[in-house]
Amino acid sequence: MSESTDPAPPADRTDPAGPAGEIAAGYAFTGPALDLGALLWDGDCLPDRQIRIPLAMLGRHGLVAGATGTGKTKTLQLITEQLSADGVPVFLADVKGDLSGISAPGTAGDRVGERARDVAQSWEPTGYPCAFYSLGGIGPGIPLRSTVTSFGPVLMSKVLQLNQTQEQSLGLIFHYADTKGLELIDLKDLRAVVAFLVSDQGRPELKGIGGLSTVTAGVILRALTAFEQQGASEFFGEPEFDTGEFLRTAADGRGLVSVLELPAVQDKPQLFSTFLMWLLADLYNDLPEVGDLEKPKLVFFFDEAHLLFDGASKAFLAAITRTVRLIRSKGVGVFFVTQTPKDVPSDVLAQLGNRVQHALRAFTPDDAKALKAAVKTFPRSAYDLEELLTQLGTGEAVVTVLSENGAPTPVAATRLRAPQSLMGPIAAADLEQAVKSSPLWSRYAAPVDRESAYEKISAEQAAAEARAEAAAAAAEAEKQAEEAQKQAARAARSTPKPDPSLAEQVVGSGLFRSLARSIGTQVGREISRSIFGTARRRR
Repeated sequence: MSESTDPAPPADRTDPAGPAGEIAAGYAFTGPALDLGALLWDGDCLPDRQIRIPLAMLGRHGLVAGATGTGKTKTLQLITEQLSADGVPVFLADVKGDLSGISAPGTAGDRVGERARDVAQSWEPTGYPCAFYSLGGIGPGIPLRSTVTSFGPVLMSKVLQLNQTQEQSLGLIFHYADTKGLELIDLKDLRAVVAFLVSDQGRPELKGIGGLSTVTAGVILRALTAFEQQGASEFFGEPEFDTGEFLRTAADGRGLVSVLELPAVQDKPQLFSTFLMWLLADLYNDLPEVGDLEKPKLVFFFDEAHLLFDGASKAFLAAITRTVRLIRSKGVGVFFVTQTPKDVPSDVLAQLGNRVQHALRAFTPDDAKALKAAVKTFPRSAYDLEELLTQLGTGEAVVTVLSENGAPTPVAATRLRAPQSLMGPIAAADLEQAVKSSPLWSRYAAPVDRESAYEKISAEQAAAEARAEAAAAAAEAEKQAEEAQKQAARAARSTPKPDPSLAEQVVGSGLFRSLARSIGTQVGREISRSIFGTARRRR
């Protein structure tokens, strides 16, 4: 029997045993999950092959990456909407000012309708409960403030762009202030302590635990001055924001979306990226250990994440890595949003189990290198990822997440769903109304300046100056008294005696004294004669 020469039938793209079926099977979760979109395979969108992410796995951190204009912001919006609907609070850093639309229903249109049909989405315009914040009240939003003490020396060194030696010196300054009860609330408190420790009065204070050189202190003071000139004084002070406010839910049970409006400070990237790190670190310090939950307490989206790592010291990177690794057990998921995985240090990237990678460009040798690096961060797949990542359209991405048992899912090219909220900012008047109507506005809007290190050091220096002035005045008075006494003595010695009277002149004359002696001698003789019976000899 001869072997058949008929060509093999084409592979069925919907065959459960085929590559597309195997990929889709990796996303068939039994528990609550977020719907990301439909599988792309062999150039087609397969609406019956849904790509999802388990709700519980949102606490295992993630990365949303892609070139500018590829749809990262819409992906944040899509995930945020579904988290809120499932009762999970979300924190978003709105760097460009286009995420406030989450609070308003979206607008139907041809493109939205076409996308919904492609991915089998039941699209319905929906707004979600939001609270809007700003850094220190710069721009619209409830002011977020931190005290310098709670910000800490490591984060402060990052934002002041100090080197390792200067960072260690700043740590020493914080330690001194803490042990002496000098509260570092705002930047003038920190400046006052630094200036005091290099003064004649304060320099001996640090001898027991290490000195602070005048040069290093000068660098820190100049950095603080430059920092203040950027408007940073607004971010440090009281009332300090309670990051537990981010864990609230709305009255209807949906998770509250906290949107930090950053357009007013987008020209200060190191400041806002470091401040976001403080928010995350503060949550870590305050929240109790809860282990693995059915759904996270909060999901934190860290936009423009590459700014956080630029020029970071080893201590700062270690702090980020430790926080990201451990905060999962506090019920908080962290998603970094940036252009390529290469922007995130490998130790941090290793903690990010969920990946949504939008298109990358390969226009330059550096782009090509970043593309190859991104491909290496994915598990092995049925796709040619290096080619696929350059061909994805806007709103399409390569996805791999953690399954319900914690194992990575197969890599899936995905056409993502359309957000149901407004894809753009709301009107400025509506944003202001939302801010002023929040119950947190009255609690955090007005700054408070109470007694702290600056006031205590200023008072002590004023008292020391007063004591020094009093001592100097007393010494001067004593000196003047001694001088007056000396002048009186000199005056007494130099005063002329009055002229003697005529009788005094006669008595005091030499003639008078000679005559007196002569008379005295003669009288004596006469008395002797009368007593001893002798008489004058007569001639």
